[in-house]
Amino acid sequence: MRVVFWGTPRFAVPTLRALAASEHEVAVVITNPDRPRGRGRKPSPTPVKETATALGLPVWQPASLEAPELNAQLRSLAPDLFCVVAFAILPPALLAVPRLGAINLHPSLLPKYRGAAPIVWAVIRGETRTGLTTFLLNPCVDAGDILLQREVEIDPDETAGELEARLAELGARLVLETVDGLAAGTIVPRPQPRGQATRAPKLTKEVARIDWTQPAAVVRNLIRGTNPVPGAFTTYRGALLKVRRADVVSPAAAHAAPPPGTVVEAAPARGLVVATGNGFLRLTQVQPEGRRPMTDGEFLRGHPLRIGDRLDDAT
Repeated sequence: MRVVFWGTPRFAVPTLRALAASEHEVAVVITNPDRPRGRGRKPSPTPVKETATALGLPVWQPASLEAPELNAQLRSLAPDLFCVVAFAILPPALLAVPRLGAINLHPSLLPKYRGAAPIVWAVIRGETRTGLTTFLLNPCVDAGDILLQREVEIDPDETAGELEARLAELGARLVLETVDGLAAGTIVPRPQPRGQATRAPKLTKEVARIDWTQPAAVVRNLIRGTNPVPGAFTTYRGALLKVRRADVVSPAAAHAAPPPGTVVEAAPARGLVVATGNGFLRLTQVQPEGRRPMTDGEFLRGHPLRIGDRLDDAT
């Protein structure tokens, strides 16, 4: 099978490695142009480009997917299949190039969580299971016929970043199984069930703002789902405070329903505990503005909070 691989971020790297090590031929790897990154703002290659270069694979970085010369160059390769993992939406003219069409790896059980951030929203919404889907691309976003699916359990302490890393490795196996099946003619595409689609739109910073009036479990899921990016946040004395990890707890002393966002325990030995709309959270890892992530004990040694202080996103 002659494959053109499309991808950019780290999530796509395990799949590229799996295809390169398989019996299939990766004719070319297409990724985004180098972008300025870091303090020096020097152009840096994408993770997929770095991997492809190390594997000795040719790399293309088109400035535009609509350029007629790109279409012509791809047709000259006579590809059997496009394999797309975490890349931009391909225009219909490109989808018509490969003999068997274009497949995509999506980290959810489609039609659930169609969109740019399926892993994040699955964690934020407290899902206990998610999955992976390979499907045929068509002009409608994440709506093409399903090829293969695998269900995956979400650990109750798992962050979105940790789940993404795990799904990237599992997804590589599913893509390889899909390409093998298409080459052998053993996979029959099936339409996605109608009326069951849910959305997973791109995450904005405002979504990560903690609403302390929500129940403790809901706030904890927001913290897990926005770790590492963009990071759930609140404010304290006008400064931004990101919350990286938290646990639902019962405080050592009884409290008469303090207002949400109120600090009810603040000692390095016992931790930083905050009231929510229903229950209490210990903020086990926080990140003050401009600082590294740290345990609540480390934070409290440098920031002497007192019982009764408020963490409030409105201050």
